Amino acid sequence: MLEAAGAALAAIHFGVPLAYYLYLRRAWLRRPWGLRRDPGYTPRVVVVVPTYNEADLIERKLDDIYRQDYPREKLEVVVVDSASTDGTPEKARRWASKHPDLKVRLVEEPARRGKAHALNTALKHIPPDAEVVILTDADSFWPQRDTVRRAVAYLADPTVGAVSCLKKPAGQGPGGVEEAYRSLYNQVRLAESKAHSTPIFHGELAAYRKSLLEEIGGFPEDLGADDSHTATLIALKGRRAITPEDVWCTELVPRKGYTRWRIRRAQHLTQHFQKILKTSHKTPSQLKRILAVEAYLHLANPWLLPAAAALLALAAAHKSPSAIILLALAAALLAYKPYRTWITTQLYLTAAMIRNLHTKEITWEKQTKQ
Repeated sequence: MLEAAGAALAAIHFGVPLAYYLYLRRAWLRRPWGLRRDPGYTPRVVVVVPTYNEADLIERKLDDIYRQDYPREKLEVVVVDSASTDGTPEKARRWASKHPDLKVRLVEEPARRGKAHALNTALKHIPPDAEVVILTDADSFWPQRDTVRRAVAYLADPTVGAVSCLKKPAGQGPGGVEEAYRSLYNQVRLAESKAHSTPIFHGELAAYRKSLLEEIGGFPEDLGADDSHTATLIALKGRRAITPEDVWCTELVPRKGYTRWRIRRAQHLTQHFQKILKTSHKTPSQLKRILAVEAYLHLANPWLLPAAAALLALAAAHKSPSAIILLALAAALLAYKPYRTWITTQLYLTAAMIRNLHTKEITWEKQTKQ
């Protein structure tokens, strides 16, 4: 029967992620790290800021880095600009001249060829004695003055190869879904990190051992999720890629075009998981489970929702009382923010996979953020 098939698909669609979340929460979220974290560990760090038309934000971002209490002699900034047309390089150069106690290197690309290409360009200008490379977006900020210290403290453990952050949105998005989405999302990233590694990193702060970046050949230029894919490749080499609970970043949310922004980010994540599934590797057992579930959740599970809705709609058209009740219940639940957030996220993922058929969005139109 149509309604039975639709109900079954809906049960799988909601049941698998719920079961995964409950498993992570119960088995890993409150477990100790089992890592040698050293707050006194201060390797030489280079912070890379890729920019394209960030004139409104670049000085604020450099101020943000400048506020860090990390030893000045061990901290350097590389701003790599991808042919901005709004004066971003000039503002960065002017800021650097006013702050001579922080070394800032400006690298200008002649054309915009994507974020990963810019990052690989920046790697060519990083001193050979640098040990840690931290990526950060110009439209994100570090609320703690010791953010860099907190991140690199985990890299004192030789089993850790990459560290990212938890995120707080500086905006709600339509229907308040961004805040609700991040609350759940952060718990999953943290629990996966304690289990072994999380396959999703954040451009607001992504710290890597420089030696491992060189070992894997830098950042992949054929997909958008360069931060996540790079971290996952490091994890596949046996080093952990983690997001700890004490490293936070604030992410600006677009004033306009929020839906397009979310779809583009979903495109990049689905590209990442599609490529990881094709990678031949030996994977630690716990990481293998995480990758399998996350790939399913990003690539397969979203399609069950429209399939279930279509079957139930057909059944309702044939006057099936149970189908009508289920569809009415689904509509009523949209008033509940966690449910509304989940549905919205699934729609973004399906739209993203459709868009990936004709564009990967490696470069995109800039959006004004809050």
